[in-house]
Amino acid sequence: MSDPLPVFEDLRAEGEELDALVRELAPEQWALPTPAEGWSVAHQIAHLAWTDRAALLALTDAQGFAAELEKAFKAPDTFVDEGAARGAALPPAELLADWRAGRVRLQRALGEAAPGVKFPWFGPPMSAASVATGRLMETWAHGQDVADALGVRRAPTDRLKNVVHIGVRARDFAFQANGLTPPTEPFRIELTAPSGQLWTYGPEDAPQRVTGTAHDFCLLATQRVHRGEVALRAEGPDADHWLDIVQAFAGPPGKGRRPAAEAPRAAEAARATAVSAERPGADG
Repeated sequence: MSDPLPVFEDLRAEGEELDALVRELAPEQWALPTPAEGWSVAHQIAHLAWTDRAALLALTDAQGFAAELEKAFKAPDTFVDEGAARGAALPPAELLADWRAGRVRLQRALGEAAPGVKFPWFGPPMSAASVATGRLMETWAHGQDVADALGVRRAPTDRLKNVVHIGVRARDFAFQANGLTPPTEPFRIELTAPSGQLWTYGPEDAPQRVTGTAHDFCLLATQRVHRGEVALRAEGPDADHWLDIVQAFAGPPGKGRRPAAEAPRAAEAARATAVSAERPGADG
């Protein structure tokens, strides 16, 4: 992505699409449980607002971001959940306004960032374009959780190419995160975009291959579905194993998602908890 401007616009559009999904929600709908265990719709938006603030610090205040990074190092297993819980405790209108204002500030900072400069992050330093790509991936993935909680089916767009980009580039990281040695040979990846275009990566004659739709790949790489629920095809043992562990996010491997057949039972239990409590549990 030599020209960062398209991804900046894609990030703005992704945020607007999710905004349209939540802006008219009744207060009780913000408390609905999402597929992420312990997280309500409010937790999902609060997490995005919190991470947008962190990204803004990384772009504009290195010292302030260093302080945030130190907090994360001191509580690596809880700082994400705690950030989401603080935001989720706000009245929905206040949370929505906070997320919106943060998106505007981050968009401005991305546009003003000097090309080629690397900014600190929780993982390796990133360019402004990479920051935007990561924020888009998270906005889309957490937006999927919100859509699932609301029973809404979203139409995929070619903005997913940004998510595919991360998932493909992170192939070796996914193996390393699981304590495995990455394969030495490249894979051929062929994914059909929502527009019908074919997005390809790797040499055409590579024996290890992954084919399918970009939407399925993104759902799996962000761990929003169980592998058995997507129609991705792997040829070769390493490519097949990769689809078991693929991740388009930094940090340790996630727990993944239950098969859809198990999800309704878990969701029903979570809804019962939400009804009996003032606010859903904050750990998730």
